[in-house]
Amino acid sequence: MSVFARFAPRLQQAIVSRLGWSSLRPVQEAAGEALLAGDNAVILAPTAGGKTEAAMFPALSQLVETAPDGVSVLYVAPIKALLNNQADRLGLYTDMIGLRRFVWHGDTPNHARSQFLRDPAELLMTTPESLEVMLVSPRVDESRLFADLRIVVIDEVHALAGTDRGAHLMSVLERLARVSKHDLQRVGLSATVGNPEAILSWLRGTSNRPGRVVDPPKQPGRRQILVTYRRNLALLSRDAATVARGRRSLFFCQSRATTEAVAEYMRRVGTTVFVHHSAVSREERQLAEERFHRGDDACIVCTSTLELGIDVGDLDRVLQAEAPDTVSSFLQRMGRTGRRAGQAANTTFFCETTDGVVQAIALVELAKAGWVEPVEAEDRCWPVLIHQLLAMSLSSDGITVAAAWEHLSRVPDFRGIHQAEFDRLLSWMLRDDALRIADGRLVLGPKAERRFGRKNFMDLYAVFSSPQTYTVQTVGGQALGSLNQTFVDRLVDGVSSFLLSGRAWAVLRVEHRDRSVIVEPAPRGRQPTWGGFLPQYLGFELCQRILSILLCDDRYPYLDDAACRVLAEHRATMRGTVTSHRGGVEVDDGEIRWWTFAGGRINSTLRYALEAVGNDWKVIPDNFLIKVRGENLDVLTFRDAIAGLAEPEFWENDRLWGDVAESLPNYRLSKFQPLMPPWVEREVIASYLLDVGGAWQWLSGLRGRGPRLPESVRTLSPSDAVRLARLEQVPAELPPLRREHERPLVWVRTLPQLQAAVAELMSESVVGLDVETTLANRALCLIQMASREATYLLDVLELPDLEPLGELFASTETTKLIHYASFERAVLGRHGFALKAVVDTCDVSRRLRPTAKGHSLREVCARELGMELDKREQTGDWARRPLTSSQVTYAALDAEVLLRLHSHFEETARSTGTRRL
Repeated sequence: MSVFARFAPRLQQAIVSRLGWSSLRPVQEAAGEALLAGDNAVILAPTAGGKTEAAMFPALSQLVETAPDGVSVLYVAPIKALLNNQADRLGLYTDMIGLRRFVWHGDTPNHARSQFLRDPAELLMTTPESLEVMLVSPRVDESRLFADLRIVVIDEVHALAGTDRGAHLMSVLERLARVSKHDLQRVGLSATVGNPEAILSWLRGTSNRPGRVVDPPKQPGRRQILVTYRRNLALLSRDAATVARGRRSLFFCQSRATTEAVAEYMRRVGTTVFVHHSAVSREERQLAEERFHRGDDACIVCTSTLELGIDVGDLDRVLQAEAPDTVSSFLQRMGRTGRRAGQAANTTFFCETTDGVVQAIALVELAKAGWVEPVEAEDRCWPVLIHQLLAMSLSSDGITVAAAWEHLSRVPDFRGIHQAEFDRLLSWMLRDDALRIADGRLVLGPKAERRFGRKNFMDLYAVFSSPQTYTVQTVGGQALGSLNQTFVDRLVDGVSSFLLSGRAWAVLRVEHRDRSVIVEPAPRGRQPTWGGFLPQYLGFELCQRILSILLCDDRYPYLDDAACRVLAEHRATMRGTVTSHRGGVEVDDGEIRWWTFAGGRINSTLRYALEAVGNDWKVIPDNFLIKVRGENLDVLTFRDAIAGLAEPEFWENDRLWGDVAESLPNYRLSKFQPLMPPWVEREVIASYLLDVGGAWQWLSGLRGRGPRLPESVRTLSPSDAVRLARLEQVPAELPPLRREHERPLVWVRTLPQLQAAVAELMSESVVGLDVETTLANRALCLIQMASREATYLLDVLELPDLEPLGELFASTETTKLIHYASFERAVLGRHGFALKAVVDTCDVSRRLRPTAKGHSLREVCARELGMELDKREQTGDWARRPLTSSQVTYAALDAEVLLRLHSHFEETARSTGTRRL
């Protein structure tokens, strides 16, 4: 029996009579099989490929067969515009079977909301933030409204998964799941996603239903791609107007300023143009969409506001200024065309920069290879966890601590946060007056009320903050325009330059307090440090494909003559510097240019790393290279710096993390940052700005290809060659880690165990101390302490309270041996601990061996003890539980070996007449 035949008869009749359909599309048949079987599903289909009907028809069929009581189907979209766009369609589908739909978002009038609450529609269309408003509102009885909720459909699910808004949505859905009498069936819709199985796993949450990815084979369709190059925006716009003439087109631009300029140029040559971006009023955007629907010769010039599934009807052409940042965006935009029989999906790139041409080629080639960006799952989403704590404390009469943890631990985006960490966060927020306990329940404290209490707590309902902008002005105060905060973060005082309003400007200084950028006209010939169009972080894979394109001789038939010419010129220029797939280094006039092609986040991470090791170095990153300037900069120093970055111990450099923290203005993080304890704030900073794991993996050759200096720079000395050789090798297999002699390992996971361990350790005169943290964000996971008789492993992810450690760490009677103590001081300091009576074996090694090469723990142990210390586990996953036997051995050894080093150094000091350590 076909899926259509299994629909409720009333729905079958309506589809035939009201819609005129005689059959379902393959994706609708496959989705119907999954949803009618009761499975959770992720449904993949191109824009206008029928995925909305694929989800909604089975859902509506179930409502016809079993009469609903209140809201039974929930449709969630990431933006209001998509809700408004789908409102008529879903209104038709519900109306034709005698049901209703209601749209609830920020613009919905109060009287309409009140009427809905009195007599709920069966289908509710909303956003994650509006759902939160409903759940905390005393006007809404969620137990009555959502008791019969059966199915949740999330449109454009790839735009939410892996983000704070996605974590927010999943938490809200789990709150709804507790009041529904059904196991909520969850359905995600997407046109492009690289890892649908991961999205399905995330979407499932606590549902016990089976899951299925619905991605039926697609008939190969024709694609028409053209990449063009024009030397300025005026020529680009004129030629785009020629292509758009007599057709219905969308012209995507990468910034609002470009959108406005392109639209004006196109109007001058007689093209009917509408503008659509976030700064245009909602009424104007809707008017543009309506007039565009009625015309056959019109072009909407837009930003990404029309990228998501907003339907603007059949299109003839998609045009693109420069290139989008992701393969997903490229495919999403191109998918707006090719809907009519015999029509090819198409995109024409109009580029005015060489980088734009090469980026467009890379996007096309990755798409041809079938690669799309995966969505990166998040399981330690602290800002949203804090947000949800506040929201649950605000609703009704608050919530108990046990109930709060029971709920939060069910949300996939919080599953990496252990209960002990949650308990410590809660203790902090209670001491900080963000929360209070009244009658055994958590309620908002005065600090949270002051910060979020305005306008009936409206600012609390959303997890995101409005984007911040900076005013660009001359020294004399003349305003030139504005830049968004992401762009400003990459500017370096006295070094950076950028294009604005068609002119190049040099940055004098950035004033974060006033949110202004003070500039002067850039000297003639000085190139903007971020190219000719608004920069965004590009991913590692895209940048690596760009490198491959520059190194090969492939011809691309979709380039026009001008684009072919600039590609050939760029290849010729780069091949003098970049000679292999490992990039290269260029030295010129006191500046070193390190061509990494590692992407924006990795290069930004390397910027802070290089500034931490270089005295007064000015480091300017972009997506492809890192420029380094400084008075004490030479090739040898730079080579040593690169070699040092490949050592895992470098990333414990407290100066690195201190520089990052000090350079970030307060607005940069979540609006819940003021409520975060220092250890959470640091983790969020690292997750937001840096890719420490990716940077180290790339440097060590474990991810893609590690860096390689060109031969002309690599002929300095044999010792340097040895050091750099480590960057070019993937570590060989080594035997399992072993401790030299067995001694008791004492696990500490409960408060009584911690109190007993502290008592034992305080009776010691000397103990070895080390910590293990996550590589990416330095979240504390394990504390190791070795005494003469035993080694204690303190599981920070299980311990509900670390307070007993304070007395031990502050004691001057027990000496703490630490290697590279600044790191431990910083990590433990974020938990409120001050370390006293510390001997840093790294400092001791430097004093006793001032001419020695290298003072990492591995190098010191090899030199002083003749002991090869295997550091493979240093970059392991220390948040996993249980730890592997190799991790346990590694952790114990790092504390135990400090006792041996200390004895050895004391003997060395005595034999050489050196003062005591």
